[in-house]
Amino acid sequence: MSSRSRSRRPRSLPAQAPSSVLSTTSALRPSKQRHSNALVMPMRAWSTMSSSRWQASGLIPRTLSPRSSKRRAESMSQKKPNLRDRALAAIGPAGSAPAPAPVAAPTPRTGPGALMVHLARESDAQRENDRLRDELNQWEGAKATRLLDPKLVGWSTWANRDQANFTGADFLELKQEIASAGGNVQPIKVRVNKPGGEYEFEIVFGHRRHRACLELGLPVLAVIDNLGEVDLFVQMDRENRSRKNLSAWEQGMMYQRALEKGLFPSSRKLAEQVGVDLGQVGKAISLAKLPREVVDAFASPLDLQFRWAKPLADSLERDLSGLVARANMAKALGANRSAKDVLEMLLAAEGEGGRTVQPPPIVIQRNGKEAASITFDGKGRATVSFAATVVGPDQLKALSELVDAFIANTTKATK
Repeated sequence: MSSRSRSRRPRSLPAQAPSSVLSTTSALRPSKQRHSNALVMPMRAWSTMSSSRWQASGLIPRTLSPRSSKRRAESMSQKKPNLRDRALAAIGPAGSAPAPAPVAAPTPRTGPGALMVHLARESDAQRENDRLRDELNQWEGAKATRLLDPKLVGWSTWANRDQANFTGADFLELKQEIASAGGNVQPIKVRVNKPGGEYEFEIVFGHRRHRACLELGLPVLAVIDNLGEVDLFVQMDRENRSRKNLSAWEQGMMYQRALEKGLFPSSRKLAEQVGVDLGQVGKAISLAKLPREVVDAFASPLDLQFRWAKPLADSLERDLSGLVARANMAKALGANRSAKDVLEMLLAAEGEGGRTVQPPPIVIQRNGKEAASITFDGKGRATVSFAATVVGPDQLKALSELVDAFIANTTKATK
């Protein structure tokens, strides 16, 4: 060993140095490394260091207090298992004990740490609120449906459905469809009636579906909305107008009633509100103003069409009594009369020099045999003929009284 190496090696340890320093310094002092002397503290520094400073210097292990040992043990027990531990626990034998449940992260002890945890929790809550708000926005404007007792639901003042809508093949088909489904799949729309009303709810649209449920004894699926008079009228008209089975005469009756009750100041304002051409509104109202005899001449008022409004109105203006008389004749054609035949009879005399349309003969049967018939000639005159066995000489007086009563009723209707 060189003199240089001997000069740097301490000959003895100071009295104040703990005995453990010997093993520490021997472990830290390699004999033949170039920079080993940097790990050996000077003798004078060792001699002046207290035991606590020795421990602080890191050259000897610090003795843990009982409290520190307990905290360290708790920290080790709370240590999150790594990937290897989790894998071993997953493939362990069936009889082995289950893996311990993960322990919640320890509460931070510093102010900045607590603040970071608080901000993280607020951020998670904000993200959850944003997600729920987005889901709620998707349902904005949606209205829930309810099952109502149809007996609590009635018609409003502006109802535009004639009773003819609740008979016939179309309504029976709708009724069977609702019965097979156990109720109306497409909900009707109602509003809460005013206090003291006859019914708790008033129909906005869905009169036929409501009637079907009422007759079947089924609850009616409905959307309840809070609507004023104008909004109810507009929504009812728009909804029913989009359906093919709402007739021009029904629309005209609805429009005329709204104008008479002052719901709209004019036909123009009404047309603007419901989104209909003003001319269309005028035609509908013209059909609604026809005499009842003219409307009853058709098998159903639903047969009246918009394009017939002007010729019928012109005929009414020229010859009211003649139009009513022809309407009564058309009604006598029977229940199977077509709308086209009725219209031709009503418009048979079109002013001076006009043509006359001869209506088809009417045959009345009893027990499968012809009992009487009514025919018309080119001038519009009617002839009633009876079978020989129907009217005897002793029945002529009764027949004449019936004819006289019929003429009296017809004359009274034309006045």
